[in-house]
Amino acid sequence: METRELRYFVAVAEELHFSRAAERLGIAQPPLSRAIQQLERRLGVTLFDRDRRGVTLTGAGRVLLDEARSVLDGAAAAARRTRRAATTTHRLTLATKAGSNHELLQKLLDAYAAEPGAAEIEILLCGMGDQARMLRDGRADVALMQRPFDALAGFDTEDLLTEQQVAILPAGHPLAARTSLSLAEISDRPDLPVARWPRPDGSYEPGPGPEIHDQAQLAQLIALGHAMAVLCASSRSWLWNAHVAVPLTDAPYVTTVLAWPAHSRSRAVAGLVRTAAEL
Repeated sequence: METRELRYFVAVAEELHFSRAAERLGIAQPPLSRAIQQLERRLGVTLFDRDRRGVTLTGAGRVLLDEARSVLDGAAAAARRTRRAATTTHRLTLATKAGSNHELLQKLLDAYAAEPGAAEIEILLCGMGDQARMLRDGRADVALMQRPFDALAGFDTEDLLTEQQVAILPAGHPLAARTSLSLAEISDRPDLPVARWPRPDGSYEPGPGPEIHDQAQLAQLIALGHAMAVLCASSRSWLWNAHVAVPLTDAPYVTTVLAWPAHSRSRAVAGLVRTAAEL
């Protein structure tokens, strides 16, 4: 299979519409349709069910979509890392979710900067769950991620910090006066639903809580009394006066890790990992 064919297939699989996929790719629809048919013949499977109602992925198509994304990410990563290796600038790119533990990140950066021959570190702020994709497609060399929430398959990791989870509540809500809460006590509350973050594929778990896209939106909704959130204890660093953090007694602990591709041979990455292990 050619990467061009895989790009064509992913576009159709994500759009589920040949005309929109062709427009996204900047090509005419007939050659796109022919390329998909050729790919199906080569593989000996049907990738799409086509009828008057539209286009849907078959079981085989769903498998190829996951595999194709990995292949295209790998190709993009190879190109990006090769170009970086040819530059004279000694630099690492670290991806981290906006609003994550600032104190921990600053401590890591300061400790690494003090090491002889330390590389310059560029911070790449991203949304919920984007770090894994950035590591796989080469936009980032290392990332701060959280177990058990982030997908860590295919990465090596170094644990940095394990912490309790807290419920972030509007300051005027009755639960905000409690010294601790259980998960049962904050679930199924029509007056204050738990905000929902996007999953890695961009979809949301079903539920009554508002769909959240970023930290600023979350902070505003909580302050207005329209939602609550369950976050790591270190999230207290960005709370407003209109927020209260209450410890959750039975929520699983969260571990922040430094993650990097398992196949990485970068000396700069190795140096940063050594620093992280010493913190």
